[in-house]
Amino acid sequence: MAGGPGPGQFDDLRLAEALRAGDVIALTEVYDTYAPFLFDYCHGLLRDRIEATGALRNCVIAAREHVAMLGEPDRLRGWLYAVARKECMRRRDSPNRHIGQEAPEAEDDLSEEQISRREERRLLAHSALAALNGRQREAIDLAVRHELDAVDLSGVFGIEVEEADELVTRARGTLSAALHAALIAQNHWKDCPSVSALTESWPLSPQTSSTLVRHVASCPTCGTRETPSLPADRLLAVLPIAAIPGDLRLDVLTAATAADRAENRRSIAAWTEPFDEYGWPVPYEPVAARTRDRAPARRRGPLIAAVAGGVAAVAVIAVSVSAFSGSGEKTGATAPAPGVSSASAGDGSSAASPDPSRDPSRTPSTSASPTPSSSSPTPSKSPSPSKTPTSKPPTTKPASPKPPPPHRPDPPAPGNLSVAGCDMGRDASCTITIRAVGGPVTWRVTGTSGDLDAGGSGRLSAGQTAGVTVRRTNGMCWVPKDGAVSFTSGGSAPVAYC
Repeated sequence: MAGGPGPGQFDDLRLAEALRAGDVIALTEVYDTYAPFLFDYCHGLLRDRIEATGALRNCVIAAREHVAMLGEPDRLRGWLYAVARKECMRRRDSPNRHIGQEAPEAEDDLSEEQISRREERRLLAHSALAALNGRQREAIDLAVRHELDAVDLSGVFGIEVEEADELVTRARGTLSAALHAALIAQNHWKDCPSVSALTESWPLSPQTSSTLVRHVASCPTCGTRETPSLPADRLLAVLPIAAIPGDLRLDVLTAATAADRAENRRSIAAWTEPFDEYGWPVPYEPVAARTRDRAPARRRGPLIAAVAGGVAAVAVIAVSVSAFSGSGEKTGATAPAPGVSSASAGDGSSAASPDPSRDPSRTPSTSASPTPSSSSPTPSKSPSPSKTPTSKPPTTKPASPKPPPPHRPDPPAPGNLSVAGCDMGRDASCTITIRAVGGPVTWRVTGTSGDLDAGGSGRLSAGQTAGVTVRRTNGMCWVPKDGAVSFTSGGSAPVAYC
């Protein structure tokens, strides 16, 4: 997150490989490294501390169960956001979701004067962000504050890399125009009667902000007015961050590792399925959308390219822009802002709506916004002007055309899963051997028959083998029995026991 550890400080590849090997210590390290940022993101989408806590817990569990499917382990961080987002969208679609208990804002060691200046800057940020639709707010929040690049965003939203890059570019352009208009409204509202009439309350509402942007673009007085340049990362850095509960760590790690919760973990992990050919979760489809025939979701584009993501982060706040909205396919509903956390819901492609009967792309009344804020902005007849430099900004050179993100080669054709049964005799367990034939295979145990218990999932490269441990669940065993373990491929491995 902007102001925190940057992407270069995350050891994604090492942690992903350690998770694949079943290293419990690595799971602890993953939590300590990523959980505070993921919680803030989940809180922004869900606008509720309890729901965000549950979403983070399920995200960690699903990540441990499915990490073997990730084709690019060096993108573990972005993949975790995709897993978290799908879980949040599922929760937003539930009629039984918990609402109304926002998390407190993470504490900062600031003086009263610094807090006062930050509150003034927050009002400005909220007013500018109000002009963006829900998906744009979520995209710029992830790109700027959470520092995800276009490749990560394509996986999070389930869109092509080029589309993700264009989404962020448009969001930055809209934010820049809205910030320019908000600065005019904040510092020069007396110079134009139309601006004065539009800005009777502060921060600006989404409708007022959009109207003000159009007015400034066409007004002879406002159109020539110069305002100081303020980078997106500095603007969004003042937005609130939801404080992760201190007692959540033990709860999550216990739920993800305790032997007596294995069945529960398999059920939670199943909610993240299905995955695309690169091992990223396919975006959640709301109940309302699933009842209609829809065209298949687009294929995510190249993931290999390292697309420079430079967009800083964004968060939307309370009242007028109360959370990220927009979870639908392309509808940019006005997104709310996270109360004390930062999250977003897209402008129409992925965020789910709290009301399952509504299109998720529409902004729910209590949806998360990218930036949490412990205190809601206080309206005032006129914005509190702050002295800002009026010097003319330096002329910028025309930007050279940006090369399109490179495409990753087509994934290899999937193979078939070959399974071989086992005989445990009077032992308590035996091992089934599975092998990928003719190409890579993503597998998962789907069930057992007889007095047997088995589980697991993963991804095998062509020719690679793995073992699945089967245990009998009965006590004393007197006569030979037969059972079986079934897999997602449709294969079934016979097991003899007793």
